[in-house]
Amino acid sequence: MQTAIVTSSYRGDFERCRLLCESIDRRVTGHTRHLILVEARDVALFRSLAGPRREIVDERDLLPAWLRPFPDPLSLGRRRFWLSPKGPPLRGWHVQQLRRIAMAAALDETVMVSVDSDVVFLRPFDVAWFEEGGRVRFYRRPGALATLAPGAREEHRKWSRKAGRLLGIEEPEETDTVYIATLIAWRSDSVRDMLARIEDRTGGSWAAALAATRALSECTLYGRFVDELERRPDRHLPGDIDLCHMYWTGAALGAEALTDFASQLEPHQVAAGIQSFTGTEPGLIRRAAGLA
Repeated sequence: MQTAIVTSSYRGDFERCRLLCESIDRRVTGHTRHLILVEARDVALFRSLAGPRREIVDERDLLPAWLRPFPDPLSLGRRRFWLSPKGPPLRGWHVQQLRRIAMAAALDETVMVSVDSDVVFLRPFDVAWFEEGGRVRFYRRPGALATLAPGAREEHRKWSRKAGRLLGIEEPEETDTVYIATLIAWRSDSVRDMLARIEDRTGGSWAAALAATRALSECTLYGRFVDELERRPDRHLPGDIDLCHMYWTGAALGAEALTDFASQLEPHQVAAGIQSFTGTEPGLIRRAAGLA
């Protein structure tokens, strides 16, 4: 199976995305290309990361013209929001999801490996791991909702309910399965089938249906489609192996803490992610990842 790696990013994560690219070039094999999806104003900045197997994709080539970004005056222009006639203003992380879905549907490759821009590969990894006997490994953790903090649990429930409504799943209204991880694979043909289902149920474009809500998790949407509607054991191999060790919240990590964090990878994990909102210095991450 041909496999493309896809990252949706923005200028605030540029240095972290550079680290991701360096780690992919040094440690990741088996992919046809790496696609970085960004807002139009960020294309020139990210073009320095392009190469023989890395492309910078302008979101205008993926998303409808009626979804447009504007500076947020409440943040003195530092943040962005996207306006459309289809729904409420969307933040960057909402639009990053739309980009990934659109890119997956447009791929010639069979598999899209989605990796966040604040992830760094620490060990050698062949993306062929995601394929076994013509099936693609599908990340799912049944019952994991109960392990989340109350706030996160309620957010996941909202995502699950919205996914069910978009897909026309009447029962159950929501599930306790978690499908979200920072390094996962999707089948492009399954994404196209999922979008066709959404358009059939809503009577409009999939982009309009998804842009009409902020309660959106693309991983939950794909997960519920694969689990409850597609049901193709010839396409997917479900499992709960999380390849990436994540630091989601907390104070910025210093050099010693980063070294300790990197040493905590499980034997099956090949990458680590330091959420950009923690403010951890990219230079320290570079040294801890052995990329200095």
